[in-house]
This record gives sequence, structure tokens and C-alpha cells, in this order.
Amino acid sequence: LAIAVVEARPPARTWPPGEADPRVSALNRASQRILARLGVWERIAALGVSPYREMRVWDAVGGGRIHFDSADLGEPDLGHIVENRVVQLALWERLERSETVTLIAPARITDLVLDDERATVTLHDGRHLAARLVVGADGRDSLVRDLVGIATRGGDYDQRAIVALVRPERWHAETAWQRFLPSGPLALLPLADGRCALVWSACEARAEALLALPDAGFCEALSEASELCLGRILEVGPRAAFALRRQHAVSYCGRRLALVGDAAHVLHPLAGQGLNLGLLDAAALAEAIARAHERGRDIGARATLRRYERARRGDNALMLAAMDGFKRLFGNEVPALAAARSLGLAATDRFWPVKGHFMAAALGITGERPPLARP
Repeated sequence: LAIAVVEARPPARTWPPGEADPRVSALNRASQRILARLGVWERIAALGVSPYREMRVWDAVGGGRIHFDSADLGEPDLGHIVENRVVQLALWERLERSETVTLIAPARITDLVLDDERATVTLHDGRHLAARLVVGADGRDSLVRDLVGIATRGGDYDQRAIVALVRPERWHAETAWQRFLPSGPLALLPLADGRCALVWSACEARAEALLALPDAGFCEALSEASELCLGRILEVGPRAAFALRRQHAVSYCGRRLALVGDAAHVLHPLAGQGLNLGLLDAAALAEAIARAHERGRDIGARATLRRYERARRGDNALMLAAMDGFKRLFGNEVPALAAARSLGLAATDRFWPVKGHFMAAALGITGERPPLARP
């Protein structure tokens, strides 16, 4: 198949020594397998990844705690913390070596027309591309989705996620730390150089106040909010923030069109599953396309694309609902509810069948998976 990739911002090829991207993802085993099968995992590992072998989660109000350890599953880790720019660069370099892929960048789409025979894409410079299938992988504010009129359901959380790189007083011990605060969850994710990537979700007013603090004041607030789990926070890098929302496209496909990743679904980042779901979307769509192509069928036909949608929509909807439920459950300060959820955390920590199921599901090693995500 001849493939064109239209990309607005090609990834940076180099960056200053010692500088890290505060935008990170927690890649699980399913994502690692996909990237390995695509021939890019070794390059990603060379550019820099940090495994996390344990995860400690606790509730600021109820006091309940749960501890996940990869050793309990017989796994070497629970996943890897990877800078987004590292994943992008490794994939981009791989595409550059492909004889069947044409990279068109920097470029952006201005119009899209779909009919029974083909899809026609208009670029900002007036060029036209014709194809049997268009894949919208252009994020939560997807122009592709809007141009074809696919609606979404959901809404804003009235929260913002603050991201930054921080240096704690103590070593993170290759552990992901997460504390649920009434205003939103706070996560400290381990990096290879001893720093942590911070993802602090907070209501609008709290986020505004935190962003307005000087570095010293922010470090003090973070030290207190994290209950000194890694000692005091000694320094913080540049801070950025983005609004949080829950969003699900009413359809993943149309005539000669498929949506993947954030263009199809957006969930709360408290479990760090966004990119993992997107990679599974891509792998499932690739399977559906390959199956149709091998049988001489139209890769842009609704029957082909519905196979992809059936494979992914249910799992994605379940994950969206779960993250929404966790967000609302741990954001509630009603004493009786706080006590109940604390008891639930403690019980889950002691009851291996449930705890083990959660760990395996988060790792992406259970359930139906597309071929690229299998061992």
C-alpha cells in the first residue's frame, strides 16, 4: 500500500544535553510490543526510557493505600516512562526508511471530500491528495473529524493538568507515586536521571494559583501535596498546563474515513492510558486493513472499517467510564464515601485475584489484542 503522512510539526531531531520533555507517557507492555514489532523500540530505549517496577497509590482524604509490584506478576516492570518527543522521533526515523511511505511535512489539511470512489484531501498550499482511505490521527481537536461532521459526547472536567520536571530529595526507586487529592490526582513518574515527571491535575482555581507561584513556592506546595513521599522537592523546571476533558466520538469511521487515538477518544490522564489506547487503535486498524487487502477487498469500505470499530470502541468506552468514575469517586470529600473508598483500596491491596487482574489489565497482557500487541 502507498501511504502519505501529512504532519504539521515534524519532530525535533536533537535537543540540548540534560534537557528533557515534561510531556511523557507511561507505555505498557502492549505498547512496547507494538513498537518492537514496528522496529523502533530499540531506538526508543537508546534515546532514553525509564522503567517503573512499582506503583504506590494513596488517598489524601480516606487514607487508603495500594501497592503494585511487577515482581508479583513475574514481570520485569509495570511499563516505561517515555518522553513524547522520543516516541515521535523514533517513529519518524522509521517512516523515513520506508519505501512505501511519503512524508509531507510541515503541512496541514484545509479540506476533505469523501465519496464512494475516493477521499480527496486539500492541503494548505493548494495540493490535492487522493486516497482510498483517510485516517484522522490529529488529536482531540481533530480537524478531520470536524470536516466530516462526526460529533463527540462528553464535556470538560473544569480541571487542568500541570506538567513539569521536578527533582526530589530522595531517589524515586523506579516507582510511580500517585496521591488522590480532593482537587485532583497528583502523580510523580520516575525518569532515568533521578528526576520525576509531574502530572498534577487540579481544579481551575487551584491550577491558576499553582501556576502563579514562583518556583520555590511551587516546590513547597508540591512537597506538601505529595506528603514528602520522596522528601522535599528541590527544583522544578518550566511548567505547562492543559485543560482536561472526557470526549468520545459517536463513530470511529465513515465512508473512507477512520479515527484513531485522541481524535476518537479523550480520557482523564490519571492512569496514563491515553497513548496506550491510541497505539492499540492503530494496531487494530492496521489488522483490519491488512485483512481486507489480502482478500482483495476495499480498504476504505464501511465493512472493513466497522471491523476496526467493533474491535476498539467497547474497550475504549469501558476505559473512559472507569477513569471518569475514579476521578469522581476520589474527588468526593463526603466522609462516608471517603471511608468506603479507603476500605476498598485496602481490601484490593490484600485480595490478589482482583489486584492481579488490575495489574495485568494495566500492562495490556490480558484480553483480546491485535496481532502487533501480542507476544
